Amino acid sequence: MEFSPWVFFTDLGFISILLIIGTILRAKIQFIQRLFIPASILAGILGLALGPNGVNIIPFSDQIGTYPAILIALIFGSIPLTARTPKWSTIRDRVGSMWAYSQLSMIVMWGGGLLFSLLLINPFWDNLHLGFGLILAAGFVGGHGTAAAIGETFSQHGWEEATTLAMTSATVGVLAAIILGILFIKIGSTRGQTSFLSSFDQLPNELRTGLIPSNLRTKVETDTVSSISIDPYVFHMAIVFLIGLGGYYLSKLGEFLIPAVSIPAFSLAFIVGLIVSRILVVTNSEEYVSSEVVNRISGSATDLLVAFGIASISISVVMEYAIPLLLLFAFGLALAYFIFAVLSKRFFRQYWFERGVFTWGWNTGTVAMGIALLRIVDPKSESRTLDDYGLAYIPIAPVEVLLITFAPLFIVSLHPYIFIGIIVLFIIVIFGISFKNKWFQRYKG
Repeated sequence: MEFSPWVFFTDLGFISILLIIGTILRAKIQFIQRLFIPASILAGILGLALGPNGVNIIPFSDQIGTYPAILIALIFGSIPLTARTPKWSTIRDRVGSMWAYSQLSMIVMWGGGLLFSLLLINPFWDNLHLGFGLILAAGFVGGHGTAAAIGETFSQHGWEEATTLAMTSATVGVLAAIILGILFIKIGSTRGQTSFLSSFDQLPNELRTGLIPSNLRTKVETDTVSSISIDPYVFHMAIVFLIGLGGYYLSKLGEFLIPAVSIPAFSLAFIVGLIVSRILVVTNSEEYVSSEVVNRISGSATDLLVAFGIASISISVVMEYAIPLLLLFAFGLALAYFIFAVLSKRFFRQYWFERGVFTWGWNTGTVAMGIALLRIVDPKSESRTLDDYGLAYIPIAPVEVLLITFAPLFIVSLHPYIFIGIIVLFIIVIFGISFKNKWFQRYKG
């Protein structure tokens, strides 16, 4: 089928139908509610089963695997418009241990997966790509957004199967995050490790079903510009698309100037976003850009990315890599459990379980999965885990962008152990800072 605007329209239409079906399934089926499975995951699974990679009932085009690469540029470009940067002293004094713990968990997953694969998987499977170990962090730590980014970078350098593998990793990670996370909560509550545990049956109905009644809906500031001039949502979408477009053309310019190096559009979109954010501040225009609306646009792009990403998974590729993938996932889950069950006790004097289970959800799935688990054990946010994480993530975000951008480039340039060496050095620095500030201490039970 020749691609055209109408083909894109039908792709978007079919995925929209599946998203609505996913929303209804989440609202009506208790089993799905208990697993907190998002509608976008359900839509993607239905798209995979019913689309060209399944029984071929839904006529998706062969471009649905390309859409996530575009959407991730919009998502990364939106980040600088929603972040507010406090002073470093605020982060250090209040949430230093959360920063150290979260930053450490992220880089350990990135470096650990790659090292495990290079030592224990690649030597035993012929023609396995050197970057196979990065599939773990691409899916687990970053979710489907990072999976799309890593897959796109590797695809640009000839490893086209990377996107399918990364999307599979992200899907497995999300399901493991919530299923095992709930199991850990049940065990932790019986052992007296939780501080504010609320049983699942006591959770607000809107968290289980995903449907918010009118009296509980949050008011979102949207009308920063007059609709007589331009609709506020169109205005904000124009800014986000401008940033994404800037990232794309910078990527193409880089390929023209330095053909041997291909920096993905999403990373450059983040830089363009920083520039646009700074321009808004300098021109005193930032008050006309609502971070809440930008968050909604970014969230919408994420839902579409997840749905299209899962629907585009090639089952034949997954089956070809089945055994290496199972080994990599088993290692990743064990590593994430170690971070949750062991390291969290050393970094946090109070609420180690609540903060640890949130990070478990993040390290294996997404921040949204971490929040879902946290709401079960801390429904009133008394541990201030999210508040502290929000501040701690500000210095973490640039590191994450650098990892996503340059980790694949180290691999394709045949320098994986240099990347691992940098990770090890970073780990040593974080532990050094943690010991100096007494963030990392002996667990006293």
